[in-house]
This record gives sequence, structure tokens and C-alpha cells, in this order.
Amino acid sequence: MHVPKGSIVPLPTPFTGADARIDEDALRRIIEFQLENGSHGLSCTGTTGEPSSLSLAERKRVVEVVKDAIGGRVPFYPGTGNNNLTETLELTRHAVELGVDGVMIIAPYYIRPNQQNLFDYFGAVASEFPDTPVILYNIPGRAAVNIDPVTIGRLRDAYPNVVGVKHATKNLDDVSYTFVHAGRDFGVYCGAETLTYPMLTLGGSGHISATGVVAPKQIARLYELAAAGKWDEARDLHYEMLELNDMLFIEVNPVPLKTALSLMGLCEARWRLPLGPMLPENERKLLRTLSRYGIVEQRADAATGASA
Repeated sequence: MHVPKGSIVPLPTPFTGADARIDEDALRRIIEFQLENGSHGLSCTGTTGEPSSLSLAERKRVVEVVKDAIGGRVPFYPGTGNNNLTETLELTRHAVELGVDGVMIIAPYYIRPNQQNLFDYFGAVASEFPDTPVILYNIPGRAAVNIDPVTIGRLRDAYPNVVGVKHATKNLDDVSYTFVHAGRDFGVYCGAETLTYPMLTLGGSGHISATGVVAPKQIARLYELAAAGKWDEARDLHYEMLELNDMLFIEVNPVPLKTALSLMGLCEARWRLPLGPMLPENERKLLRTLSRYGIVEQRADAATGASA
């Protein structure tokens, strides 16, 4: 089964108005910005897309809008996982019926299942949709559970449609041992932005990086340089992007990211509680960084607060 490669950018879910309804026009603008700047694939309703702030109907609608806006131009791997199996199957079935290229399933969060529980959970999804590529989403900092490399290997052996894992972890041991247990041809995608280059050197298939939302050309280029064996150039670009990576996580994702997008004119700086605007001092730091990268101009009005 096909293993996707490249920069698969996780889209935010833009909101608008006092009621913070989904802004479909802004979502389409962001998608066009991605495609115009070379992103190799797109995802949505993952961490960056604030899925826990969305109803099931809203999550389905976001997937529909993204699928329509892409129009088959790049592969599409929406996040369809939740912290209960019934809703995960419902969301995955909806995406599969739309004709997506694959799905990304997060480890059930807050519940803290053991490794056998995780194997059974992911196996239930993979077996229900055997013709759909499944990318596991390992994000222990948010899920409070780590998908062990041995478990990943067991899943790959048992379910051929489990084709990869997004490792949003800074534990490079787990990345190495994922290849040991799941095979060197297994898809590993970096979800820890400052480790994009190191994971590629270990054999990663690409990255699912929030930084790619605001700097899609550079993040796609990083993969392309590595794929071409131009490791020195890729390493230089890695170091060049570190400050931006750090600044987009100065507060919890996607708050700085949406603030940046608002300064770029792509969507409003708007969230649903419990998320909200950045601290003013952090917003000023973000603006200075975006200005240094040439992403926005540092304007007097913007410096007073994108979320004002």
C-alpha cells in the first residue's frame, strides 16, 4: 500500500465572528496558499485543526471543504481519530466515503490505555477500513500515552494498511526503533518541528509540520533537498527555520499560528474557549520573528495586537 512522502501540512480550522463559526472561505484561502507554495499533501482536524473544539458534524464539514478545495491536486490525509472508538469509526467512515487518500488516527488521549489496548484500538480501525491507508498519530505530550515502537511493528505486521506514524515526540530512540520493528520502508513523519531534519536523516518519509502552514515553501524545500541527497543544504535550511519553529510554539499550538495567519491576511485571529489570544509580549515577539523571515511587514498597527 502506498506510503506518502513529503511535506503534508496540517491545516488550522479558521473561525469567524463573535460566535466563532467555521470560516470556510478562509480555509479555502489557506489551502490555495499551500498549493501555490509547493506543499506535497494536506491534512486537517489534527492538533493544529482544534478538533476537540469541533462537533462531529463540524469535523465532517471541514473534511468535506478541504477535499473539495484540494480537487485532487495533492494527497489528503485528514485526522479522523477521537478518544472513543465509536466516533473514530464514524469520522473515518465519512472520510473514506468522500474518497480521501488515507486517514490519520491519534492515540486516544486522556484515557492512557496500555500497549495492548492501543493495539486493539488501532487494529479495530484498520480492520474496518482495510483498503484505506492509516497513519498512526503518536503525540505523547498531549495524549499522555506513547505508542511504543514494538506496538507499531505489531500493527504493521497485522494490518498491511497501517503504513506510517506521525511521531510528535522528541525521543529519537523511538524513531529509530520504529524502523527496527516496523521496517525501514515504514512511513515515519516528523511532528516535532525542530527535529524535522534529524528524522529525515534516520529515514523519515516526510513531515507533518505546523510551521509549514505559514512557511510552506521552505518546509517543502527541506524535504526536497533531503530526498535529492543535498544534506548540507537541507541542514542549513533546518537551522535557518529554527527560530520560526520555536516562535510558533511560544504558546500552545495553534494560537501563535493563527495569530501569524491573521497578520498574513489569511484568516482571523480567533479561537474557541478555552483557547484565546496570545499574551501581548509574546505576540510582539512573534511579529518581530515573522518580519525577520519576510513573512509579514512589521507595521505599527499590527504591533498593537493581531487579536485586538
